[in-house]
Amino acid sequence: MTVIALDSNSPHILDIPAWAALTGPHALPHSLKGMGGTPTAERSGHAVRYHPDVAPFHAVSDEEDPRAWDDLAALVGPGGTASVRGVTEAPEGWEVVRTGHGVQLVDTGLRAEPDPEAVRLGPHDVPEILDLVARTQPGPYLPRTVELGTYLGIRHHGRLIALAGERLHPPGWTEISAVCTDAAHRGRGLATRLVRAVAAGIKERGERPFLHAAATNANAIRLYESIGFTLRRRTVFSLVQHTGAAALEETA
Repeated sequence: MTVIALDSNSPHILDIPAWAALTGPHALPHSLKGMGGTPTAERSGHAVRYHPDVAPFHAVSDEEDPRAWDDLAALVGPGGTASVRGVTEAPEGWEVVRTGHGVQLVDTGLRAEPDPEAVRLGPHDVPEILDLVARTQPGPYLPRTVELGTYLGIRHHGRLIALAGERLHPPGWTEISAVCTDAAHRGRGLATRLVRAVAAGIKERGERPFLHAAATNANAIRLYESIGFTLRRRTVFSLVQHTGAAALEETA
């Protein structure tokens, strides 16, 4: 498996995609207020997160800065948890609850094209989306994730059977996410068609697609590489919990 380097910048914007998205396109205007007027993002100084019913991701400006972790604690509250990228050792006042290993792939030759059967999904489709996600387990998807970008689906006799859409949005890039197909309809290339269709919209904006997959999901990684994605880097995602003295005092 080939690993590419995009450029010599350190860190690259894709090394901090949640921070770049939450302080960039997903912070405007007023944190992309959703259907109910509730922001999709929240910030406290050096820490940011998506609203808890939008996406489970958090980020800090500098993992070595104690102020950033204090700000994150203010966001999640006493005893709260945060899903952060690249953290394997929690700072004082925090503990790592669990970790997972993933890979990040970028478009280096994907053929992007609209699909005549793909339909745009919106808030009214969320119950069906959540049902399909629960059955196929492509990764976290919450009631307001649909607000983060374009989500496309394919239906069979009116029933949603395949899905893909846009999630993290660092400047110049858009993550393709929630790629899944109902078990009874796999082997027909539906996921590939939807990835290409979502990518078509991304490239029309002059941006470049990327995506993440679990490091153990060899089948998905092979599929993405076969259609024009290249592994950029491996990474760790951690769930950390605030256990500092202030949190304990407030819950006592």
